Amino acid sequence: MLNTKLLDSAIKIFKGTSLLSIDQLTRAKLDVLYALTDDIVANPTDFLHVADGKIMSAIFYEPSTRTSSSFLSAMQRLGGGTIPITGVEFSSVSKGETLEDTITTLSCYSDIVVLRHPEPGTAQRATKASQVPLINAGDGVGEHPTQALLDGYTIQKNLGKLDAITVTMVGDLKHGRTVHSLSRLLSNYKDVKVNYVSPQSLRMPKQLMSQLSSSGLSQTEHTDLGSVIAETDALYVTRVQQERFKDDKDYQAVKGIYTITPKLLKKAREKMIVMHPLPRVDEISTDVDSDPRAVYFDQVKNGMYVRMALLSAVVG
Repeated sequence: MLNTKLLDSAIKIFKGTSLLSIDQLTRAKLDVLYALTDDIVANPTDFLHVADGKIMSAIFYEPSTRTSSSFLSAMQRLGGGTIPITGVEFSSVSKGETLEDTITTLSCYSDIVVLRHPEPGTAQRATKASQVPLINAGDGVGEHPTQALLDGYTIQKNLGKLDAITVTMVGDLKHGRTVHSLSRLLSNYKDVKVNYVSPQSLRMPKQLMSQLSSSGLSQTEHTDLGSVIAETDALYVTRVQQERFKDDKDYQAVKGIYTITPKLLKKAREKMIVMHPLPRVDEISTDVDSDPRAVYFDQVKNGMYVRMALLSAVVG
């Protein structure tokens, strides 16, 4: 039986609103969204008609597997329809149409728009042109708020909490919009420590670190993963993103600098979890997949459920 009280609480908070940044969300809002996600996981068939008659446009200017597919699956599982544009070279963008005209047009057909774009800040531009709520599905090296939502949910589901934990983020922290958004999300919780492990050239942006410090998040920077893995509750591994480098020599210099292996994980806690937003290249050995601490494919499924909760609340 659909928990209408919980759904109504989420609708009261989110209905008709765009999600451009994790900074828009408070702990109280996260608690409601995660409670609704729990209800969807436990009773998915109760939500089969929540979005009946609603249409979602998914516009992806960058390649995507998990984000685009999970949004499409989420909307369809809620009973809604979808307009997927996952190859803008086949749309009027190839003819020179502006972002604003594309968004205005698609919002005429839709009740909600999901947008991915390679340029930071594009979601803010797009929402001004949209006649319906817009969800940022990744804007270049900026943010990826729904990835942070599913990452936070995965941590809470596996560790039982988001307070008083140590999260170690590894890899390309300069260009990694997933770690930018997740660190923002973690700043809503108490006694959280974040270790940033990266080469000097791929460090977390100083401006973001300063912003997070002012919110009370404990942060430390490292180049050696081995020095912090034993204290880690959640190990968040990221890909060094070749597409963000202007010079391939710079990419080759840092490619494969960190690789998670069964040998390395012998130094880690028994209850630690290993996460990755995917896709991976060579930063996690496939030998780790059978380790019960590897939850990156759980993240994939959680992404669909979290996005179901968000869409349920926004389109009401």
